[in-house]
Amino acid sequence: MQPFFSTEGIHPKDAFRRWRETICERLIPIDQQPLHGVPFQGRLDVTSIGPVPISKMAHTAMRTEATPDAIRRYGQPDRLYASLKLSGQDAIQQGDREAVFRTGDFVVIDARPAVCEADTGISLVIDLPRERFEAMLGPSRLYCALTVGADLASTTLANTFLQELVRMGDQLTPDAAARMAAIGTDLIIASLAERMAQEVPRSVHGNVTVQRAKAYVEANLSDPNLDPPQLAAAMGVSLRRLQELFHERGRHISDYIWGRRLEAAAKRLGDPACAHLSIGMLAYGCGFSSQAHFARRFKDRYGMSPRDYRQAHSRDTQPGASASRPSFS
Repeated sequence: MQPFFSTEGIHPKDAFRRWRETICERLIPIDQQPLHGVPFQGRLDVTSIGPVPISKMAHTAMRTEATPDAIRRYGQPDRLYASLKLSGQDAIQQGDREAVFRTGDFVVIDARPAVCEADTGISLVIDLPRERFEAMLGPSRLYCALTVGADLASTTLANTFLQELVRMGDQLTPDAAARMAAIGTDLIIASLAERMAQEVPRSVHGNVTVQRAKAYVEANLSDPNLDPPQLAAAMGVSLRRLQELFHERGRHISDYIWGRRLEAAAKRLGDPACAHLSIGMLAYGCGFSSQAHFARRFKDRYGMSPRDYRQAHSRDTQPGASASRPSFS
């Protein structure tokens, strides 16, 4: 990692002000206050492993708040942040959860207002793609501010891997760094999934699994190989169990996947921004490997060919046409 800022050598009365200015520039403008009346000391080191920015923060006790105004103006809704506690103890509140995490634990938060009170300690903060997490785990509110404890083997594995990755990151080629960053991200996801299985009451666990499965389908509609076995494997359940969960909700997995592909295709056919795409390219982008197969399924669903549907919708969007449109979402 590269040193980015340290209060060493700065007059004690200026140390915290300089720290706060640096954090606001590096991350987002946030409200911070030192705790316990002791002279503040802090150090910030930074690196990037492939596309993943990582910061290592060591500091004396302080309170941090990401206010609604700061989030509204500067927040990045497409990002999540994993804080791995290397030493010390933090308490963080976001939404309706409050998490206390200690050495070896980690917590993930998103771009919503949050408050953290941290004792003297060291944390590794990893900037992560929200889309990847929600494709595997469902909406971030299900797992943000949820303590993922060091007692889980998957947490220890993720911690060890990520610390070694930071230590050796500058020795990796760009391609290797990107692959290793993806592995580290997936280890965090695996730890969260294990922790969520403990958190969610069994009576509603099926709902969470189906919600995660639907989120995964949305994120992978363009993959022509997406099918029920792949979906079950991604959710960490047997195909039979996933079929049971969908059947309990009046659905079949295959029908749901094909239905979402058709709805996505219909939406794009009616979108002027997609008018430059051929019907074949549009079909492939929605996970169909054959244009003939797409045309047949589309006509069965909507009663007209994709070409006729596009033309009809194009007439609907002419000046003076009715503003009403069918909804496929």
